[in-house]
Amino acid sequence: MTSDVDPIEPDTKDWTWVLQRPCPECGFDPSSVHHTEVAGRIRDDATAWVQRLTRSGAAQRTRPDMWSVLEYGCHVRDVHRIFDSRVRLMLTETDPRFPNWDQDATAIADGYASQDPAVVATEVYDAATVVADTYDGVPEDAWSRRGLRSNGSEFTIATIALYHLHDIVHHGHDVAEM
Repeated sequence: MTSDVDPIEPDTKDWTWVLQRPCPECGFDPSSVHHTEVAGRIRDDATAWVQRLTRSGAAQRTRPDMWSVLEYGCHVRDVHRIFDSRVRLMLTETDPRFPNWDQDATAIADGYASQDPAVVATEVYDAATVVADTYDGVPEDAWSRRGLRSNGSEFTIATIALYHLHDIVHHGHDVAEM
């Protein structure tokens, strides 16, 4: 399915720096969160996404250069699914290399702008629950297991959890300004 909505300028930045210092845009500070807190924060964030996606106008873009709440919700849903897959790989394989994911191509190919906000709200909540359960199930001695992004960036389960959390917190900040 494709959409007749104009694509957004792709974000090509390497956001791994958010593991070292606070994000000046959304205020996320990785040093203020322990990796074992991520699951609970993901569940809380999912509840906020349900509220955002069920409000009037969620499918409308407020600016032509920025996704709508619906499109961000689809992205957050897919972020949860991608990170769940990556953490599971890290738990079952030695130093797995994650397949590349082009979030902008996915938004176009999957028609984010034309999806039903109520359905997406349920999907975000469900995907968040699954990945939060995965984080809750990480054995204490497995948080240091490694995985590699396609560009060579190295993560542990602990750092990928924080990176994941920043992603969804940041997008909550993005839509709060709409």
